[in-house]
Amino acid sequence: MRKLILIFISFMFSYASEIYVAAAANTTYAMPEIIKKFNQKYPDVKVNVILASSGKLTAQIMHGAEYDVFMSANMKYPEFLYKKGIAKSKPKIYAKGAIALFSIKNIKLDNFKKALLNAKSIAIANPKTAPYGRAAVEAMKNAGIYGNVKNRLIFAETVSAVIPYTVNSADIGIVAKSSLFSPKMKKYKNFADVPKSLYKPINQGIIMLNNKKDTVKFYNYIFSDDAKEVFKKYGYIF
Repeated sequence: MRKLILIFISFMFSYASEIYVAAAANTTYAMPEIIKKFNQKYPDVKVNVILASSGKLTAQIMHGAEYDVFMSANMKYPEFLYKKGIAKSKPKIYAKGAIALFSIKNIKLDNFKKALLNAKSIAIANPKTAPYGRAAVEAMKNAGIYGNVKNRLIFAETVSAVIPYTVNSADIGIVAKSSLFSPKMKKYKNFADVPKSLYKPINQGIIMLNNKKDTVKFYNYIFSDDAKEVFKKYGYIF
């Protein structure tokens, strides 16, 4: 199964052991720093991160993917795996994610409703598999504009893929706020928070899929002050 995985984040030096972490795509930019700091404390553990939508990762786990830790973009999927007896720890919130509007065009984004109503195309993550996509749809529905804009939506497989969609074609993207803190995004200045009153907090959940020593080390580290500071740096809330 691992041979089918497309994206790995790893560090090229000698390790005594390794673990595989299945992580929601919204963590793309924070995870390299998380792993770097983890390896400062545990230099003998190689961490391989597989990034995809939470729904896709859950399906892979259900079909036997040998991951050690699952970091989901919401609590739904970890809770499902826990009820199925696959998770070895009870689902726990490790951070809360937020969504934001982003555009490379000269479009005012300070008014969520007005900005989307005036946009010809809007990129969001696929709401069928990506919690950030569902949050985007929820915000549009609560703003009373979903019916007006649903035919203008462009769906990306993951929330991290919304960025290139927006850069290359869509007028506006509804992205994970964490993506705005990527070094690659510094050249772009046009973004705005989506009002938190329009969607439920995105409680991101983590579970262990086995009780290996290094699995436990990484799981516990995610709740450390060091890891929390990294998540805050990338726009997550607690």
